[in-house]
Amino acid sequence: MIFENEYSEEAKEIYKIDTSHKSGDYWHIEIKGLEEGCFYGYKVFKESLDKEIFSTNLLLDPCSRAIGGWGKFSRKNDSPFKNALKSIVCERDSFDFKKYPRPKHSWQNTIIYELHVGAFTQELQDSVSKDANGSFLDLIQKIPYLKSLGITSIELLPVFAFDSNDAPLGRKNFWGYSPINWFTPHIDFSKDKNPLKVRNEFRELVKTCHLNNIEVILDVVFNHTTEGNELGPIISWKGFDKNLYYHIGKKNEFLDVTGCGNTIAAHKPHVRNLIIESLHCWANELGVDGFRFDLGIALTRGENLNPLENPALFEAIETDPKLAEIKIISEPWDCGGLYKLGDFPAKNIGTWNGHFRDEVRKFWKGDKNIVWHLSDKLIGSPKIYKPGDNRNLKSINFITAHDGFTLNDLVSYNQKHNFANGENNKDGENHNNSWNHGIEGPTRDPQLKKLRKQQQRNFLTTLFISKGIPMLSMGDEISRTQGGNNNPWCQNSPLNWMPWSESKWDKEMLEFTKALIHIRKKYIFLFNPNIHLSQSNDIDSVGEAMHWYQWHGTKPCRPDWSGWSHTLSFSINSGNHGSILWVAMNAFSQGITFEIPKCKSKWVKLIDTSSSKIDIKNTTENKDNIIDIKSKSIVLMIAKDLESQ
Repeated sequence: MIFENEYSEEAKEIYKIDTSHKSGDYWHIEIKGLEEGCFYGYKVFKESLDKEIFSTNLLLDPCSRAIGGWGKFSRKNDSPFKNALKSIVCERDSFDFKKYPRPKHSWQNTIIYELHVGAFTQELQDSVSKDANGSFLDLIQKIPYLKSLGITSIELLPVFAFDSNDAPLGRKNFWGYSPINWFTPHIDFSKDKNPLKVRNEFRELVKTCHLNNIEVILDVVFNHTTEGNELGPIISWKGFDKNLYYHIGKKNEFLDVTGCGNTIAAHKPHVRNLIIESLHCWANELGVDGFRFDLGIALTRGENLNPLENPALFEAIETDPKLAEIKIISEPWDCGGLYKLGDFPAKNIGTWNGHFRDEVRKFWKGDKNIVWHLSDKLIGSPKIYKPGDNRNLKSINFITAHDGFTLNDLVSYNQKHNFANGENNKDGENHNNSWNHGIEGPTRDPQLKKLRKQQQRNFLTTLFISKGIPMLSMGDEISRTQGGNNNPWCQNSPLNWMPWSESKWDKEMLEFTKALIHIRKKYIFLFNPNIHLSQSNDIDSVGEAMHWYQWHGTKPCRPDWSGWSHTLSFSINSGNHGSILWVAMNAFSQGITFEIPKCKSKWVKLIDTSSSKIDIKNTTENKDNIIDIKSKSIVLMIAKDLESQ
């Protein structure tokens, strides 16, 4: 059905597609004379014994590159045409990789910064109109800030077209985990809300990122759609064939392991091909450098939601030459209880390491029985990820992410405070491993404020000195707070926004974070997740091995793995010539004296989280063989001959 404009209530042309336009399972038609900007949609009917039964809904083309009708769109769809979204014919040009080549950062050099386009740019101070903030073009203004941090890649929360009305009454779906289409950039991220310009606006963002050596990774939602269950709206997939696109139960009910009413049947060839085509669109037409699959493990389920050992979707992605240069990351859990981290059923896909997050949080909170588990996470989680050349490259390490407390809130709240979301505080994670350090929320107590900042530095330092791929969440570098809300998915407000007034920044935390990233990059040969370092406490067994881990406690070669231990130290050694890096972590409630192992040359203290600053240019030599490490702090020392390089 062809329409005059996006709000037309009647079609100006109707083409009936009969079986002469069907090849195998595919329906097709060529209509000559259609130009870019033409509005269209589908109505689907099935033959009954005595009549033809039409769907009452106008359906979006699942492959639409542009969509119109947003101004009057309603989930209720009271008027089949007037309130319906319409597909738009538009260009499918390839991205100009010759002029704007991919940065192609190796996994070992990758540092990810997760952000939401709208939340990151909504509070910009230098935009002409505040109502126009929150767009791809606004984000371009802040590329210099991102570059100054030292990160290599930005990971954008969903930018697929989504239904902002899929939220409780009086609120909006702000985060975007409610896709209407897998090919079209979200209209609200367009500067002037023009559906034919939004693709090029997104391209401009990618071009600017590439020119600044920053990769663009998208958080993609293929596990479910905004159509919900049998009570949800019919917008696209459901109207064409719900039994094809969704997992449907024996009682004709929608099966749900996503928490959103439905689950996409990615094991079916036609659905798999559609997902692959979407990836091609974003990677090759729009220039994207990587994808992070929301609840990606749900896409590995087969008939009756049974987990597949070799899911065809990820096999197809990993063998697709058009996606060979693309980074692929997945969330390894879903809401149905399936959790595969090291055993995620794909060879080269990185996974969000929730165990890293949880055990680092528990250690600095002061939990018991955690030191042994923490040691595994510091060296790339080899007990989780199977041996192999790329095992450490699979671990995406993070302390916080969009769905949870910010770093500031992690050390300021024991409980979530999500009443603003309109669900009586029932939404959001209840088990956060957070600690308010004695007072819930903001405080004027100077000692408590100092301790909370020190704990934030502990978390950041642990993140950047651990093997794996580090991911930093938006605003943690300036101590952004969400007031204890750990699930602000429906909040387009300062609660979710990145503050750009520097008076709201913790500038010392910002400089500390920049220094940590600088140190990780400078000494990447020690932190490189692609290089496996052996472990030993027996120097004679090491021989001339280049670098290796050695575990210590408060005394060299005597780690304390007991359940009541709150300390851990380790060194990276150069063959049998001595240590070249030493890290000591004290999560105990009191300061502790540590003996320092013998250095290959002389020790230089590079990081001490009891201090708010890292002075890279003016490091001090440590002449003693002991050091007092304050409560809740980390000290990192480097061999002087390395520090001077």
